[in-house]
Amino acid sequence: MKSKSSRRTRSAASPRDGDSPSPDYKNDLLIAAIGASAGGIEAFTEFVSSLPNDTGMAFVLVQHLDPEHKSMLTELISKKTRMLVKEVTNGMTVEPNHVYVIPSNASMSISNHSLQLGPREESRGVHMSIDHFMRALAEQQGNRAIGIILSGSGTDGTAGLAEIQAHGGVTFAQDESSAKYPSMPASAVSAGCVDYILPPKAIAQELACIARHPYLVRDHGAEAADIASAQNTGLTLVFQLLRKTTSVDFTHYRQSTILRRIQRRMVVHKIDKIEEYVKYLQSNPQELKALYKDMLINVTSFFRNPRAFDALKSHVFPAILKNHPPDASIRIWTPGCASGEETYSVAIALLEFLGDKASQTNIQLFGTDVSDSSIAKARTGAYHENIQSDVSHDRLRRFFTKVEGRYRISKNIRDMCIFAQHNLLNDPPFSQMNLIACRNLLIYLEPILQSKAISLFHYALRPGGYLLLGTSEGVGSAGDLFSSEDRANKIFFKKATAVRQAVTFTMHHLAERQQNGALIVPAKLLDSSWNYLEAQKEFDRRLLSQYAPATVFINEDLEIIHTRGGVNRYLKLAPGRASLSIMKMAREGLLPDLRNAIAKAKKENVTVRKHNIQIKNGNGNGATGSDSGRLVNFEVAPVSLGSLKELYFMIVFEDSPVIARPAPVSRSARDASESKAVSGRITRLEQELAATKEYLQSVIETQQATNEELQSANEEILSSNEELQSTNEELETAKEELQSANEELSTVNDELRNRNQEVNQINNDLTNLFASIYFAVVMVGSDLAIRRFTPQAQKILGLIPADVGRPLININPPVEIPDLQSLVLQVMATSTQIDREFTDRQRGRYQLRILPYRTVDNKIDGAVITIVDISNRALGESG
Repeated sequence: MKSKSSRRTRSAASPRDGDSPSPDYKNDLLIAAIGASAGGIEAFTEFVSSLPNDTGMAFVLVQHLDPEHKSMLTELISKKTRMLVKEVTNGMTVEPNHVYVIPSNASMSISNHSLQLGPREESRGVHMSIDHFMRALAEQQGNRAIGIILSGSGTDGTAGLAEIQAHGGVTFAQDESSAKYPSMPASAVSAGCVDYILPPKAIAQELACIARHPYLVRDHGAEAADIASAQNTGLTLVFQLLRKTTSVDFTHYRQSTILRRIQRRMVVHKIDKIEEYVKYLQSNPQELKALYKDMLINVTSFFRNPRAFDALKSHVFPAILKNHPPDASIRIWTPGCASGEETYSVAIALLEFLGDKASQTNIQLFGTDVSDSSIAKARTGAYHENIQSDVSHDRLRRFFTKVEGRYRISKNIRDMCIFAQHNLLNDPPFSQMNLIACRNLLIYLEPILQSKAISLFHYALRPGGYLLLGTSEGVGSAGDLFSSEDRANKIFFKKATAVRQAVTFTMHHLAERQQNGALIVPAKLLDSSWNYLEAQKEFDRRLLSQYAPATVFINEDLEIIHTRGGVNRYLKLAPGRASLSIMKMAREGLLPDLRNAIAKAKKENVTVRKHNIQIKNGNGNGATGSDSGRLVNFEVAPVSLGSLKELYFMIVFEDSPVIARPAPVSRSARDASESKAVSGRITRLEQELAATKEYLQSVIETQQATNEELQSANEEILSSNEELQSTNEELETAKEELQSANEELSTVNDELRNRNQEVNQINNDLTNLFASIYFAVVMVGSDLAIRRFTPQAQKILGLIPADVGRPLININPPVEIPDLQSLVLQVMATSTQIDREFTDRQRGRYQLRILPYRTVDNKIDGAVITIVDISNRALGESG
């Protein structure tokens, strides 16, 4: 006899048995993943019996099953639907209008529209089979994936629904009133990743409507046309509404992703056209908030892509520690951290690498995200049990504490992490970072925003800093800013650049250090050694100016860069535009010999000396035009510095010695002297002529060089413009760094404000709790100093508020408690509870209990003393 499953009535959309399905249906096939556990079979049978047989969808049931027993689910479900029901076998192709049931003792995923089975793995705790399949389905189907969570205990399926929602799919959860075990659907609802909360029958009805939505059944050509139309009309209006409400501009976010998020919301509200959805947004502010939340795609997990963290520990962290000053802190920034898993994962990896050195290293991690709700979750640091599939058992034991069914990050990691709401593209970036881990954020941005983000990361990193990106991301055209260190794991190294990158951002937090519109600048502190050093400099200056020879230092371009002594006797400022060229400043008569000497010293790299060069003082009066001359000597010495490639010259000037006039002589002697003078003048003129020839030759050579210099004039002008631009950017650097520092301080203030609020709330709770306790409670520290006590303790022990902080031994209570101090010390030493009974002077009986005071880190830091009056009970027993 044939089973009922083989006699199902097939719809027109369903292929015949034995036929290969048409390849066209795969691209548009909707696949619904249904996760269930305890009580889920009843919910699923109600769901599947309410479904039409021709939805064109495929349904995959992932039920928690006993691995030791064969499942009978296929037979049970076959009785409730006319669709074909199959137990999954490895490699089975998914077809429309079919129901697929996971077999027992197996893990299931999907690839290329075929179901893949693998061995069940529970090495990391509870088997999260629903999360595993839904994540694979989200990657495979994108916006044509649907997730449903029915009755069950635990948290399996929460992460899977979040992945489906992030890829544009629609999600459902069974409502609490109809679920026999509501833990699983309630966990998904509390995580904010559920679009519909309905009973099973209503979920089936909604699915039937969704299957007919134009967005899900259209062909790809029509979808592309709608996208182009939406970009020109409704999409712009949606961006304007979001920008006005949230101050976040999505204009240059990746358009395909943005449209999928908008169209997903249209499917949820059964709206066919984007123009209608814009009207719906304008009249429903709550939907605008829901769309904004969808746009941010806050989906992450611990240690996503584990190989990247292995690369951090093997390559990046050792390099950071090697070049890091011992007294400085290691600073790490994770932009787009969502609910904090990425930040905490990097912190755990760093602590594992440091080992015993962790306690000696100052570590600061900054986690930022534009979503305030995600930052609030990150600050809490508490996560569902399903993180067991991503975090090893050893890490859970070392770095987490299990509290009320959740895993809370340990206090030492939480203290080193600072979380803040921050818009990467608008707010000032952090600075002086050793590592920036920004994974799977750039893929949602258009190239113009990607380039801006990469420039911001380059600015925020210290020299030698590292950038970690997602597997599908890169630095693009910014190869001049970063070099690839690990191509496989997308790790990049910051390059040093000659020209500072333009970094622009707006300030949302203004500095408060202003008074009457002016920035308050602290006065420079006076240094006691400053005046003494200045006196020394003045002493050296006067000594050199009065006793040192006139000396000039020039560079290869013959520009004066430094002088010593009285050089004004040999050089003067030329009229016209001011110039420091020694050729323009040399006094008349000095120029030819000076130029020849410099050229020879440069060419032969030797010291050149010139003697008895006649120069004019330039002191002649205008009437006669006379000018007294004098003879000078000078020396040109080339100066080469090992650390500099440029050649310098030192020129030392001095006056020639004055020759005394001879005594009067006879006429014949005078004629002979005049003849000799004429001969000497001729010789001098010949020397001047030879010098002039050398000078003219050097002028010719100089003229030839000038032609080349004129050809490079345009390049020098362009270079000057670049230098001016670089100078302007350097002037803006201080402002940018101040803005970054201010943003960082603001972030720390936000973190401290939140912690203060938590501490105030805890103090209020403790105050009210102590006030409501009817028996005496006294808390003492490890030094036996009193920390807190209840009102009843004031009556029994005679305490007053001023006793807080006083040692317990200094208290003289009206009730005598034998060996109280020694008992407290014994409890703190042994960590064991002690119970005693004692009697006061009025024969009242009391129960004394002393317990160790344990911190969050399970350390003993004092004791808790409780005293209960049991006199009435004792009387009752005696009666």
